[in-house]
Amino acid sequence: LEKKIRGELERMLRDEREKYEQFWQSFGRQLKVCAMDNYGAKKETLQDLMLFYSSTEKKLVTLAEYVGRMKEDQKFIYYASGDTVEAIDHMPQTELLKEHSMEILYFTEEVDEFAAQILRTYKDKEFRSAMDGASDESAQEKAKEEADTHKDVFAFVKETLGDAVAEVKPSTRLKSHPVCLTAGEGLSFEMEKYFQLMQPDSSIKAQRILELNTEHPAFTALENAVTADPEKAKTYA
Repeated sequence: LEKKIRGELERMLRDEREKYEQFWQSFGRQLKVCAMDNYGAKKETLQDLMLFYSSTEKKLVTLAEYVGRMKEDQKFIYYASGDTVEAIDHMPQTELLKEHSMEILYFTEEVDEFAAQILRTYKDKEFRSAMDGASDESAQEKAKEEADTHKDVFAFVKETLGDAVAEVKPSTRLKSHPVCLTAGEGLSFEMEKYFQLMQPDSSIKAQRILELNTEHPAFTALENAVTADPEKAKTYA
């Protein structure tokens, strides 16, 4: 019975795409939950039936279609999470990936990130959050240099914000935006929302890291204020 149902869904996906997408809108969440069940026991059976919105195609795509379009040197399947496609599309954290013409899968359901963690890879390509960026070693090295050059500014902002953030550091993912908030390793903001939805009294929180674009005029203004007018700098922070 399972094989027959899977075969029919595969046929529909292949031959009647519009009809399958209508099916997916109604039952896709259940298929993702099933793929997660029992530590991913059925993920191999269900992963080719999954659809996600694509940043470049502007429509729902399969994982196979995504991987088939990947550049030769691309190592990861990138995704970004948010409440809606429109909200994700405007996230500053995705800017650098888009500049490099990287396709991003938009996760708009609370189960999506959990599903990606259960799948872990698809055709030997690892899932990676756009929040982790696509920065190479040179970008990471540059960030370390900036952290040292502007260490007084980052220390000032961290002291001003206190426990509101776990860390303040230079960003390797921003281009035109001045600032973004990212989660530390492990729990993402979307996962935090899920746990709060399931357990309203839960104290489970994602780690908040404030990233600043040191090449943005806003950072220059902040740095100048740290020296010339600390009270104004606190307001900026």
